[in-house]
Amino acid sequence: MAKLLKKFNRYLRSRVVAKTRGSFIYFYLYYSYWNANFFSNQRKRIGNENSPTLYFTAVPNQGAGIGHQLANWIAGYWWAKQFNVTFAHIPFSSESWESFLSFGDNEVLVSDLEKNGYRMVKIPLFKENNFEEVEVIKKIIESYRGKRVILVCEQDQNYRDQFGVIEDIRYKFYNSAIRRTEKLIFSERNYNIAIHVRRGDILSDPDNANLQMRFISADYFQNVLDQTLEIIKSNKPMHIYFFSQGIVDDFAEFSNYPNLHWCLDMTAKDSFLHMVYADVLITSKSSFSYKPALLNKNIKIVPENFWHGYPANNHWIIANKNGIIYEECKILLNKEVN
Repeated sequence: MAKLLKKFNRYLRSRVVAKTRGSFIYFYLYYSYWNANFFSNQRKRIGNENSPTLYFTAVPNQGAGIGHQLANWIAGYWWAKQFNVTFAHIPFSSESWESFLSFGDNEVLVSDLEKNGYRMVKIPLFKENNFEEVEVIKKIIESYRGKRVILVCEQDQNYRDQFGVIEDIRYKFYNSAIRRTEKLIFSERNYNIAIHVRRGDILSDPDNANLQMRFISADYFQNVLDQTLEIIKSNKPMHIYFFSQGIVDDFAEFSNYPNLHWCLDMTAKDSFLHMVYADVLITSKSSFSYKPALLNKNIKIVPENFWHGYPANNHWIIANKNGIIYEECKILLNKEVN
């Protein structure tokens, strides 16, 4: 019953936020906004070296997949740094993913802070490129300096260019003790290409516009794969690992590629892990392959017009909507691997 009530409250809150966001009353819905503008006395709290540490966090969306949850976590981690506030960790919905990712290692837990008298205070959604809204958040933060408070992002607070945290999350992931227990099906004797073709939920609801914007045709992936095989000149045999959902007959277009390995029944974590360690990762319009791409230290070939940004370096190769790699990116790819 308690879980159902929490779920209903989350749904109700999301509806209120959606209906009022962008209106003049939105910020007034938050106590933190009133505290910053009407209730606080900032001068008494600033400059006291012994005052409590102020914390900042974001809640991984409990009803979403791990890619979405990672976007939430990364946004909280990023904005804590931008606002010069100490980050506090809220675990992912699955203990298994929590252990696998190890992003909470060496971070302060929100649950521990609450046991020590800290309270959670929600802050409004803000547009990251809107100066006025960012200034509102800064004012809210300063109004809580010196209090035992954890400032919590509203659900799904945006941070588009999630690559700003690459070095930190790579350090956490690669230095986790769990990495020493894992085994890959890749061979070091081969050049390993991973391709993620998102299907599953997209095909289950063809009328859902939110899902259909994520759909990419098989032609796109074939074009990207053909160019990848043509451009990359390796002394190692090229092996292709195909990650998706369904059965082999659903992807008959790919059956003639040599050294193709179907990974349709692999668990989500194992798929994620192999995408991280691939020599080349070809991603979908999906957070589930974008997040491994952030952790992957090798080549990523990615679709343009994705909802998260890409770093401007030789490891990120962009293909257009038809799967044609841009000429300047082909040159970068050729230089990087040959």
